Amino acid sequence: MSTRAEKFLAHLDRLSGGLEPQFWPVESSSAGEQGMTAIGYQNTPEDGLLLGVTYGLSLAHQEAWRLGRPELSVSVRSDDPAWVLSIAYLAEQLRHDCPFSYGNTINFGEPIAAGSQLDGFVVFGPLAFEPADAQVDVGDDLPINVVGMYPTHAVEREFIAEQGLEAFWRLEWDPYDVTRRPAV
Repeated sequence: MSTRAEKFLAHLDRLSGGLEPQFWPVESSSAGEQGMTAIGYQNTPEDGLLLGVTYGLSLAHQEAWRLGRPELSVSVRSDDPAWVLSIAYLAEQLRHDCPFSYGNTINFGEPIAAGSQLDGFVVFGPLAFEPADAQVDVGDDLPINVVGMYPTHAVEREFIAEQGLEAFWRLEWDPYDVTRRPAV
């Protein structure tokens, strides 16, 4: 019988076509809590892109999680694992405070990776997953829902707070570009 982690990884293996992922553990900052695992795939879903996914956030419990428990994903044009590690760090730090619902914005507090001025994220549907593939049955009472973490500038998070996620999404910007200028 497979564990929930094995079921989740088997799902990712199917989606990646069997590409070998890299794994980075992120230790828990709280006693009694499990750490997170950052999982990275190079050249997925297409050449030149890095796909990062967390595992461990969905082990936490929040009242807001009624239809599923989240795991985070990021898909960027980079080979720097800082992008993958950043979402695992946020998952570990905010597992009890942020529901990671569509439209939530998160200030990382500094540029996420060298060579980029992006310093936070907005949560929305994942680019690298079809809607049916973003929900993973791992045998729990609730499935895992993979959500997308989109790197943002502070001014963009302010725009989202004032105008909403839909207005931001309609702007001209490349969600994969880690060196992009602000869209607003």
